[in-house]
Amino acid sequence: MSTSDPFVAIADPNRRHLLMALRREPKTVTELSEGLPISRPAVSQHLKALLDSKLVRVTPVGTKRFYAINPEGFSALSGWIRQF
Repeated sequence: MSTSDPFVAIADPNRRHLLMALRREPKTVTELSEGLPISRPAVSQHLKALLDSKLVRVTPVGTKRFYAINPEGFSALSGWIRQF
């Protein structure tokens, strides 16, 4: 399931775990799936939802794809929260 709504995207605990893992540095799907009780294809599906909601960006490097936090996506999310 993918979504463009960042609130729906972060509602899933696996996605929140992925975001926490990406706070420090960009990582590949393989790196992100280590230690998770879900498969690599499931991690890819969760990353797709985070990409669609603009909370994560991806950068291809050779044959690998590195996922990283997208600060602009979080700025929009924070801006909405700050209204309250």
